[in-house]
Amino acid sequence: MATANWRTINIDLLDPESSANFPISSLLPALPQVSAAEVQTLSGQIRQLLRGGDTEGALRGALENAPYGGDAGAKEVHLATVSEILQSIKASDMSPILSRIYSSEGGPETLDVLMKYLYKGMAHSSQPTSASSKSLSPQTTGFSQIHSRGGGEGGGQAMSVLLSWHEKLVEIAGAGSIVRVMTDRRTV
Repeated sequence: MATANWRTINIDLLDPESSANFPISSLLPALPQVSAAEVQTLSGQIRQLLRGGDTEGALRGALENAPYGGDAGAKEVHLATVSEILQSIKASDMSPILSRIYSSEGGPETLDVLMKYLYKGMAHSSQPTSASSKSLSPQTTGFSQIHSRGGGEGGGQAMSVLLSWHEKLVEIAGAGSIVRVMTDRRTV
């Protein structure tokens, strides 16, 4: 008599066509490695476009060259560049720029990248930085200076800009952009 309990055997592991034997690494394409120096160079070129008054070109350049394969430092530099671009565009220009990007070739994918940066910017601006919290001392009243009114230096204004971009982006690209961003494994 056999000692194995036949009810506990996972027969899916024995079937080569089973989804349990599917390599998850094949879901992600190989991403080229991007160095921080390359991102700095790109950031300089994008800022040059921004200084020249071509805000739409700067936004397109930043979104179409997202450093998916970069390290955390490179991604932070690119996030700062995208945030600078978003804050330099007037509220009255948001919808026309987004409409032109959406109607161009590859536009919906470009706006999905913008949505990723909006969410990353919101997460980044809502977290207190460890460097600023180290230098703060508790007050004699027992309260600390960790959170000031408005979420820190410029945090409220930056969040307001990101939320207004989010509103306009959902208006143009639809709620499907949110779902695509949440399910995409590539991070910015």
